Amino acid sequence: MSFQAYLDNIQAKTGKTPAEFKAMARDKGFATETGIAPGVKATQITDWLKADFGLGHGHAMAIVALLKGKKD
Repeated sequence: MSFQAYLDNIQAKTGKTPAEFKAMARDKGFATETGIAPGVKATQITDWLKADFGLGHGHAMAIVALLKGKKD
C-alpha cells in the first residue's frame, strides 16, 4: 500500500485530513511546524491516535511519518 493510500484510508475512516492531524498534534504538543516536538516519542503519538481515532498501528505510524516530515 502506498503512503498516499494510507492517508486516504485514514481520512475515510476519521474524516480528518493530514493537515488537520498536523494541527491537532501541534495543539497537543506532540509536534512543531518542523517535525516531532523534542522529547516526544512515536509511542505517545500512536497511543493517542489509536485511542481517539481507532487507528491501527500501521496507520498511526503513517501519521507519525507525516509529522516527522518524511512524507508530504
